[in-house]
Amino acid sequence: MKYGIAIFPSKKIQDEANSFRKRYDPHYALVPPHVTLKEPFELDENNLKAVTKELREIANHTAPFKLEIKKVSSFSPVTNTIYLKVEPVPELLNLNERLHSGDVLPKEQTYSYVPHITIAQKLSHDEYSDVFGSLKMQEFNFEQMVDRFQLMYQLENGAWTVYETFTLGKE
Repeated sequence: MKYGIAIFPSKKIQDEANSFRKRYDPHYALVPPHVTLKEPFELDENNLKAVTKELREIANHTAPFKLEIKKVSSFSPVTNTIYLKVEPVPELLNLNERLHSGDVLPKEQTYSYVPHITIAQKLSHDEYSDVFGSLKMQEFNFEQMVDRFQLMYQLENGAWTVYETFTLGKE
C-alpha cells in the first residue's frame, strides 16, 4: 500500500490554496492542501507498526515550529507546477531529514526537499504563464504554528486519507 507523510495547514491557508486548486489542480478532489514531508512510498502492512513507532519517536523529539508563507513560486522549467512557498525554516528541514534517516522508513528521496503547498499543476505552457504571471504579483502573508504531522495512505480511487496523527514535542 502507498503511504505519505504531510502537514495540513490551517483552514485559512487551505481555503486560500483551494481557491486556486479548484481551477488549476486536477488532484483537488484527491487530497486537501498540504505540505509534503515525505513523498509517497510503498509499505508492507507488516511494517506499519514499526513505522508508526518510529514516527512517534521522531514527533516526540521535534518541537512545534512556525510555518510561514510569503509568496508563490514554481518548479518551472521542470514542470508547470505553481505553489505557495513555505519558508524552509531549520525545524522543518530537520524534520524532513529525520524522516529520511530513520531505521524503518524508506530513505529514498527523488528530489531535493522544497517545502510547498501545490496550488496548480499539469497546466499548458500558456495557462502556466498567465496564472504564474498574475500570482507572482500577489502578496501572501500566512503564519501558523505546526504541532503535528500525519501519516496518510492512498485509497483505491487515488484519494488520500489520514491513517494516524503524530503530535510534536511530547518530550
